[in-house]
Amino acid sequence: MDKFDRQIIALLRADARLAVSQIAREINLSRSAVSERIRQLEQAGTIQGYHARIAEPADGAVKAFLELFYKDGRCENYVERMRSFTEIRRCCGISGETDMLVYVEAGSMARLSEIRGLIENFPGMQKVKTHMVVQEWAM
Repeated sequence: MDKFDRQIIALLRADARLAVSQIAREINLSRSAVSERIRQLEQAGTIQGYHARIAEPADGAVKAFLELFYKDGRCENYVERMRSFTEIRRCCGISGETDMLVYVEAGSMARLSEIRGLIENFPGMQKVKTHMVVQEWAM
Protein backbone atom coordinates (compact mmCIF):
# COMPACT_ATOMS: atom_id res chain seq x y z
CA MET A 1 0.00 0.00 0.00
CA ASP A 2 1.47 3.34 -1.03
CA LYS A 3 0.62 6.96 -0.24
CA PHE A 4 -2.13 7.06 -2.89
CA ASP A 5 -3.87 4.01 -1.42
CA ARG A 6 -3.67 5.57 2.05
CA GLN A 7 -5.13 8.83 0.70
CA ILE A 8 -7.97 6.96 -1.01
CA ILE A 9 -8.76 5.09 2.20
CA ALA A 10 -8.70 8.31 4.23
CA LEU A 11 -11.09 10.00 1.81
CA LEU A 12 -13.45 7.03 1.76
CA ARG A 13 -13.40 6.85 5.56
CA ALA A 14 -14.52 10.49 5.67
CA ASP A 15 -17.20 9.97 3.01
CA ALA A 16 -17.87 6.49 1.60
CA ARG A 17 -20.11 8.00 -1.10
CA LEU A 18 -17.37 10.22 -2.50
CA ALA A 19 -17.29 10.00 -6.29
CA VAL A 20 -14.25 8.44 -7.94
CA SER A 21 -13.80 11.64 -9.96
CA GLN A 22 -13.65 13.69 -6.73
CA ILE A 23 -11.10 11.31 -5.20
CA ALA A 24 -9.06 11.53 -8.40
CA ARG A 25 -9.02 15.35 -8.22
CA GLU A 26 -8.10 15.29 -4.51
CA ILE A 27 -5.09 13.00 -4.92
CA ASN A 28 -4.01 13.99 -8.43
CA LEU A 29 -4.58 10.68 -10.22
CA SER A 30 -6.79 9.75 -13.16
CA ARG A 31 -10.29 8.37 -12.55
CA SER A 32 -9.29 5.04 -14.07
CA ALA A 33 -6.22 4.78 -11.80
CA VAL A 34 -8.36 5.53 -8.72
CA SER A 35 -11.01 3.02 -9.82
CA GLU A 36 -8.37 0.34 -10.30
CA ARG A 37 -6.78 1.06 -6.92
CA ILE A 38 -10.17 0.87 -5.18
CA ARG A 39 -10.90 -2.42 -6.95
CA GLN A 40 -7.53 -3.83 -5.81
CA LEU A 41 -8.09 -2.61 -2.23
CA GLU A 42 -11.49 -4.34 -2.22
CA GLN A 43 -10.09 -7.58 -3.66
CA ALA A 44 -7.25 -7.60 -1.13
CA GLY A 45 -9.79 -7.21 1.68
CA THR A 46 -8.41 -3.85 2.78
CA ILE A 47 -11.75 -2.26 1.94
CA GLN A 48 -14.38 -4.63 3.27
CA GLY A 49 -17.47 -2.52 2.78
CA TYR A 50 -19.02 0.92 2.72
CA HIS A 51 -21.11 2.13 5.63
CA ALA A 52 -23.40 4.95 6.58
CA ARG A 53 -22.35 7.11 9.50
CA ILE A 54 -25.42 7.51 11.69
CA ALA A 55 -26.05 10.64 13.75
CA GLU A 56 -25.39 10.46 17.45
CA PRO A 57 -28.44 9.93 19.65
CA ALA A 58 -30.38 13.02 20.68
CA ASP A 59 -29.68 14.90 23.91
CA GLY A 60 -30.74 12.91 26.92
CA ALA A 61 -29.71 9.69 25.22
CA VAL A 62 -27.51 7.29 27.13
CA LYS A 63 -25.03 4.69 26.00
CA ALA A 64 -23.98 1.64 27.96
CA PHE A 65 -22.39 -1.76 27.75
CA LEU A 66 -24.26 -4.56 29.46
CA GLU A 67 -22.22 -7.49 30.69
CA LEU A 68 -24.38 -10.62 30.67
CA PHE A 69 -23.82 -13.75 32.70
CA TYR A 70 -26.10 -16.72 32.07
CA LYS A 71 -26.16 -20.42 32.79
CA ASP A 72 -26.69 -23.27 30.38
CA GLY A 73 -27.02 -21.53 27.09
CA ARG A 74 -25.33 -20.28 24.00
CA CYS A 75 -24.97 -16.74 22.77
CA GLU A 76 -27.15 -17.55 19.77
CA ASN A 77 -30.08 -18.29 22.10
CA TYR A 78 -29.93 -14.76 23.48
CA VAL A 79 -29.03 -12.87 20.30
CA GLU A 80 -32.48 -13.49 18.82
CA ARG A 81 -34.08 -12.02 21.95
CA MET A 82 -31.78 -8.98 21.73
CA ARG A 83 -32.96 -8.23 18.20
CA SER A 84 -36.34 -7.22 19.60
CA PHE A 85 -34.73 -4.08 21.11
CA THR A 86 -34.02 -1.41 18.52
CA GLU A 87 -31.71 0.30 21.01
CA ILE A 88 -29.26 -2.63 21.08
CA ARG A 89 -26.57 -1.91 18.53
CA ARG A 90 -24.20 -4.84 19.04
CA CYS A 91 -23.97 -8.18 20.83
CA CYS A 92 -20.63 -9.90 21.28
CA GLY A 93 -19.93 -13.34 22.70
CA ILE A 94 -16.62 -12.93 24.48
CA SER A 95 -14.10 -15.07 26.35
CA GLY A 96 -13.66 -15.05 30.10
CA GLU A 97 -16.24 -14.98 32.86
CA THR A 98 -18.61 -12.73 30.93
CA ASP A 99 -20.82 -14.59 28.46
CA MET A 100 -21.94 -11.67 26.32
CA LEU A 101 -21.25 -7.96 25.97
CA VAL A 102 -24.16 -5.85 24.68
CA TYR A 103 -23.90 -2.23 23.49
CA VAL A 104 -27.05 -0.14 24.01
CA GLU A 105 -27.99 3.39 22.91
CA ALA A 106 -31.22 4.29 24.69
CA GLY A 107 -33.25 7.48 24.51
CA SER A 108 -33.21 7.94 28.27
CA MET A 109 -31.95 6.44 31.48
CA ALA A 110 -35.48 5.16 32.15
CA ARG A 111 -35.51 3.26 28.86
CA LEU A 112 -32.05 1.80 29.53
CA SER A 113 -33.28 0.64 32.93
CA GLU A 114 -36.35 -0.93 31.31
CA ILE A 115 -34.22 -2.81 28.77
CA ARG A 116 -31.89 -4.01 31.51
CA GLY A 117 -34.84 -5.24 33.58
CA LEU A 118 -36.29 -7.16 30.65
CA ILE A 119 -32.92 -8.79 29.93
CA GLU A 120 -32.50 -9.71 33.61
CA ASN A 121 -35.77 -11.67 33.35
CA PHE A 122 -34.63 -13.77 30.38
CA PRO A 123 -34.66 -17.49 31.26
CA GLY A 124 -31.28 -18.59 32.56
CA MET A 125 -29.95 -15.05 33.07
CA GLN A 126 -27.88 -14.96 36.25
CA LYS A 127 -26.52 -11.42 36.34
CA VAL A 128 -26.40 -8.21 34.30
CA LYS A 129 -23.76 -5.56 34.97
CA THR A 130 -24.12 -2.09 33.46
CA HIS A 131 -21.16 0.04 32.34
CA MET A 132 -22.21 3.57 31.36
CA VAL A 133 -20.36 5.32 28.56
CA VAL A 134 -19.23 8.65 29.98
CA GLN A 135 -16.88 9.70 27.19
CA GLU A 136 -15.89 8.39 23.79
CA TRP A 137 -13.48 9.27 21.03
CA ALA A 138 -13.94 8.89 17.28
CA MET A 139 -11.25 6.80 15.63
